Amino acid sequence: MPEAVYRTMNLLCPLVAACPLGTNLGLLHLLWMLVSGRLLGSRGALFSGLSECGLTAPATRRAWAALGQGGWTSEQLLTRWAAVLGAEGRWQAHQHGGYRPVAVDVTGFWRPRLRGCPTSHYHGVAGRALPAIPLGLIAGVGGVGPHRLALPRAFVRADPADPSPRAHERRLVRAAVRGCAEDEVLVLDGGFGVALLQEAAATRYVVRVAKNATFRRATPPPYPGRGRPATHGTVVRPLARTHKGRVIPATPPDLIETLHEDDTLLRAAVSRELVLPEAAGDSPAFAAVALHDPRHRQPLLLVTPLPLTPRQARDCYRDRWPVEQLPLAAKQMLGAARQFVHAPETCQRLPELALLAGAVLSYVAATAPAIPTGFWDRRPQPTPGRLRRLLARTPFPQDFPVPTRIREKAAVTGHLRTGWWGQRRRATTTPAPPATEARAENLAEAA
Repeated sequence: MPEAVYRTMNLLCPLVAACPLGTNLGLLHLLWMLVSGRLLGSRGALFSGLSECGLTAPATRRAWAALGQGGWTSEQLLTRWAAVLGAEGRWQAHQHGGYRPVAVDVTGFWRPRLRGCPTSHYHGVAGRALPAIPLGLIAGVGGVGPHRLALPRAFVRADPADPSPRAHERRLVRAAVRGCAEDEVLVLDGGFGVALLQEAAATRYVVRVAKNATFRRATPPPYPGRGRPATHGTVVRPLARTHKGRVIPATPPDLIETLHEDDTLLRAAVSRELVLPEAAGDSPAFAAVALHDPRHRQPLLLVTPLPLTPRQARDCYRDRWPVEQLPLAAKQMLGAARQFVHAPETCQRLPELALLAGAVLSYVAATAPAIPTGFWDRRPQPTPGRLRRLLARTPFPQDFPVPTRIREKAAVTGHLRTGWWGQRRRATTTPAPPATEARAENLAEAA
């Protein structure tokens, strides 16, 4: 059996070992199905994907039951995954200006045919929000050698009482602020504004804002000697814009720095002591950094309240990209973009397991020797796709020495009811009596 199979199993077993008996074995089967990409062949069907792993019919049903009814949470699995990486010591967190970046993002698993789906997510191609299961991602950013990898810390679900996208973003930012340490900085994309971060009492962040964003000086200008004294600072426009054919120039910055990178000269314009246009006088101030790169047509506008240099702010924002690898590996490489589950809890748990499986697959690929696709692949790279192709050709390793705790629960089930009568869900209507009893009652009434 290939060494990558044993390497993957050695990382999956510690994740599920502490779960209840029986449930841990079902979770192990589910995670193996996900990391081996069986959902690609089954097009999102769980039973078909589990059967392709070489599992028996009872094992398939137990794995399906562990997904929807098992006693586990994603927080427990993520905590154990962080402990596994900490014990190995190969993943090292990045640091810029004395701060470790923590990426925050939102991804959606599209469910256009899910009936009664209360949540939605914006689809760029469709140009509007579509029914989806959105999940907020909070991940620390580090690397294994030259490879940047994200360590997921939490998956934040939408609030059932208020499933709107704005409420979900607010809940995600608050969770990220609560879990942010003193030496960590939140790194966010343009979907999260400065107002949302200040509402959540965030004090350490680097966020990209729109190109036409405007701010005000934190302190109003001095009194000119006549008229009413100014109560707000002057308007600051970091980048020039065009409105109705008229060019509105940019406000002169407080500082201009030049950066050298790969024989390219970058220009950074820094404006300090700024507040939002509608902010009160005692609002926290921040700085806006406009990076002009000749390799890109549009400049990059970042906002941060930390005393970071332009290069450090840009490096912090660039470390946000590893969080995009988690949905890419889960959806495209592992086939979790299509899902055929309908129970409310299962609809949330399957995307969480898929994101965790994508993180495990990326880490195994980065720490194992590169696997060539064929004889033509003379310079293989340690990518999750190549590892997934190898695992897809391997059934579930039944001969792997799993820990003794990961086993089927030896419970007596002969006295339990089967079929429809054995379901745990509560019946909405009173079930009809068996046919023999109904016939006896009809005969009694006729007599």
